[in-house]
Amino acid sequence: MQIIIAAIGKLKKNAPEAVLIDDYIKKSRLPIVVKELEEKKSLSGEALKTAESKLLCQAIPPGAKIVVLDEGGQTPTSRAFAALLQNWREEGVSCVAFLIGGADGHADFLKQKADYKLSFGRMTLPHFLARVVLAEQFYRAKTIWDNHPYHRD
Repeated sequence: MQIIIAAIGKLKKNAPEAVLIDDYIKKSRLPIVVKELEEKKSLSGEALKTAESKLLCQAIPPGAKIVVLDEGGQTPTSRAFAALLQNWREEGVSCVAFLIGGADGHADFLKQKADYKLSFGRMTLPHFLARVVLAEQFYRAKTIWDNHPYHRD
């Protein structure tokens, strides 16, 4: 199962967050692709959310499960997140696209299109840091599947 992390905004190549994301992706040995999309800085408010959400939609392959990161989403434990991914793998899902919006979040049409809404908690995270947390959770899921001692309950 391919995993896509599609996010609004581009990290500098050697930014600390980029280094962490690359490290977790390499350690996970999962087929993860990061797609960074341009911000529409000339827009604001609903127009910005709509434009960014349309950009994110273009990064979704046909037939992919869609997961939006949203403060109103579900907050699974790491084990529950690993189980969700495992269930999708066992169902034959070929791709899951995780969508990280810009500072204003996702447009309503994209939230409605989502198969799953994921939240990392009630605190607001910068979208660059959310990428790191997501990449780490993929690595953690892999270690849970492999019964590796990295994850501790």
